[in-house]
Amino acid sequence: MESFRITSAGPRVQPLAGTVHVGGAKNSALKLMAAALLAPGTSVIRNVPDILDVEVMGQLLERLGCTVEITHPDTDPTQGSTSGDVRIEVPEELSWEAPYELVRRLRASIAVLGPLVARCRRASVALPGGDAIGSRGLDMHMAGLRELGAAVRVEHGQVVAEVPDSLAGATMWLDFPSVGATENLLMAAVLAKGTSVLDNAAREPEIVDLCRMLVEMGARIDGIGSSTLTIEGVDRLAPVEHATVSDRIVAGTWAFAAAIAGGEISVDGGDPRHLDLVLDKLGDAGAEIATTPDGFMVRAERRLRSFDVVTLPFPGFPTDLQPFAMALASVSEGTAMITENVFESRFMFAQELARLGADLHTDGHHAVVRGVPMLSGAPVVAHDIRAGAALVLAGLAGQGVTTVVESQHIDRGYPSFAEVLAGLGADVVRQAG
Repeated sequence: MESFRITSAGPRVQPLAGTVHVGGAKNSALKLMAAALLAPGTSVIRNVPDILDVEVMGQLLERLGCTVEITHPDTDPTQGSTSGDVRIEVPEELSWEAPYELVRRLRASIAVLGPLVARCRRASVALPGGDAIGSRGLDMHMAGLRELGAAVRVEHGQVVAEVPDSLAGATMWLDFPSVGATENLLMAAVLAKGTSVLDNAAREPEIVDLCRMLVEMGARIDGIGSSTLTIEGVDRLAPVEHATVSDRIVAGTWAFAAAIAGGEISVDGGDPRHLDLVLDKLGDAGAEIATTPDGFMVRAERRLRSFDVVTLPFPGFPTDLQPFAMALASVSEGTAMITENVFESRFMFAQELARLGADLHTDGHHAVVRGVPMLSGAPVVAHDIRAGAALVLAGLAGQGVTTVVESQHIDRGYPSFAEVLAGLGADVVRQAG
């Protein structure tokens, strides 16, 4: 099992400097791959990140009967963006069972549920695994499918959905603007008979990206980018070529890297419009933020001021960037209140950050973080993708050696994370065992 070893003399002692390139969004690419199931023929998803989760989703699609070819890019890994193409040949007849041994490795695999119900009129998808950040129940997924006419139950660890006749348009209301439920119900509704309305839908850029691909395939969707989606069902969709939207979470990660370690990073391919709130907070805290022709730049030459964070669905502060905000607060001036409203177990990260010397206290879904001038290197554990990456960045603000074990989680979301940091001037290496 690999780990990352970070050696640092503290924040701003060896500031980061350089340019990183942000490729396609993990949280979009995996769902676009699932959407390809809706149309027999060959679809090509471009600008797909070269990460482990894409490989796992490809294996799942192959188990469902598809032929999947992943083209890996021939680029310098220290530059950040190592995005390639995924070619998916979808047969007329799909298998409708998604097995546990693959689904348990990837929570995003639940995204095949909607397409399989729409195409096959039945589906059996194992309850997903993935990151240890919360329960992420499927109640809204199942309730929406029932509204569309499916009989849905959980049986022997599988979500089983069956459609006696065909899916029929319906009005669906989400109790919470869940990204996963929005994606599944949207992909089921595009092939349902009649009109569906999905209220309180998620509005993330990745949802907009999925909608655009579905429209390119022949779907009829109104209200894209809003909280109400109106879907007019069609009989059949066609395969397409589609480029994945850039990864706002990776772009935000590099913004926080400059803020935590100090220095100046240009983030090419990052869309600052997708990070308005995050960049505004960093700017108010004392970082210099500037848009560039290719993205944006973040410069932090001194210790930043603390700021409060409340995670909310888009356009609120992203839950995936909350660990980075907590890591930054741990070495900022003043005290920050971090409130996590999306995933109840995300504060597992706080326990590891405290091992590095952070002064923090958690109570339910709140954390109070009092900044200290410098952290202290120590061995820590990555429990999920974002926590792992944030611990690496926190190590750059520490004195001594920090070892982040179970670093395979980081590779699920970041192409060549250690190599990119090394290219920016950080002393970060991979080590086996």
